[in-house]
Amino acid sequence: MRTQVGIIGAGPAGLLLSRLLQLQGIDTVVLENRSRDYVEARIRAGILEEHTVQTLVDAGVGERLQREGLPHDGVYLQYPGVRHHLDFPSLCGRRVWAYGQTEVTKDLISAQLDDGPPLLFGVSDVVPEDVDGDAPRIRFTDADGVPQVLECDAIAGTDGFHGVSRPVVTAGTSGRLWERTYPYAWLGVLADVAPSTDELVYAWHPDGFALLSMRSPSVSRLYLQVDPGERIEDWSDDRIWEALATRSALEGWELQTGPITEKSVLPMRSFVSAPMRRGRLFLAGDAAHIVPPTGAKGLNLAVADVTLLAGALTRLLAEGRSDLVDTYSDRALARVWRCTHFSWWMTSMLHRAGDDFDAELQLAQLRRVCGSEAAARELAENYTGLPVG
Repeated sequence: MRTQVGIIGAGPAGLLLSRLLQLQGIDTVVLENRSRDYVEARIRAGILEEHTVQTLVDAGVGERLQREGLPHDGVYLQYPGVRHHLDFPSLCGRRVWAYGQTEVTKDLISAQLDDGPPLLFGVSDVVPEDVDGDAPRIRFTDADGVPQVLECDAIAGTDGFHGVSRPVVTAGTSGRLWERTYPYAWLGVLADVAPSTDELVYAWHPDGFALLSMRSPSVSRLYLQVDPGERIEDWSDDRIWEALATRSALEGWELQTGPITEKSVLPMRSFVSAPMRRGRLFLAGDAAHIVPPTGAKGLNLAVADVTLLAGALTRLLAEGRSDLVDTYSDRALARVWRCTHFSWWMTSMLHRAGDDFDAELQLAQLRRVCGSEAAARELAENYTGLPVG
């Protein structure tokens, strides 16, 4: 088999990269070790920055997003007795959209299978080879058990934290890994109930953080701060609703409840791997970095990565110029670290982890953001998305 760019991983990063390259006349093949059903069922983030939305629309995969996505002009910050609205358009001229990563993935897969480059599910034994030269290859076994070799001009590793790409990069470079594991997790649920608020609510409470979000006008996405060792079996629906109601309580307002259809416990951590390139192998998305979901940056960072990478690979393969691939890692990491800091800051401000002294510091920070236009603008600019470039 022969292509210009071999892409390992059919999450949103890999699929969007393939789409962007296709629009520039660059051939790709996407390899995925899971089934289509598995990939389309993964529940992930759901807040899209304006840049992400515009990128998907420009790539021709934003029709359903524009029809079904929920635009949001701000968020609420809450602490006991106070629920304060941050108006993003007035603060920074931008907004965000609620549209699940699962739906983004479905849209990208549908476009890929309709008229896009090859997308192979159920592959195994994937090994990138000769990445330091100009003719790398990917060895793999296809879904029928037949060994294959994919000859490439470049390889994109968009296969996540546990994928095969990052170890190849770190083994052949003087790279570094940074990691921060947080002393709490999120218990996330999907519920068949209309959202109780018009915008997301980020709530600080002595019992722990809570987040009220949504997936559609009839489906709510809700989160509770829990200990990392919590077992999902110990959280009945009634216990979840009681904790959510307590942590988001506000006089004159009531949380709406309904059937819970999904439950999971998500550990919280920050992770950055550098560099994001070794020779002709390039990392993007969760293969290179992970952020806690508090700042809604994970999917948006992946889109920013592949936007940069698509331009760099097009310049290399269509024009024979290496300037953008040579600077790809540094340019991507500058944005990664900015977003990693913002995600850490949001997480640290809203989650109970220390003593009463720490709690008062958190409340002081929340009062500052709610009471200062400058502080509110800083949050709004970061939350709605920094420039990509």
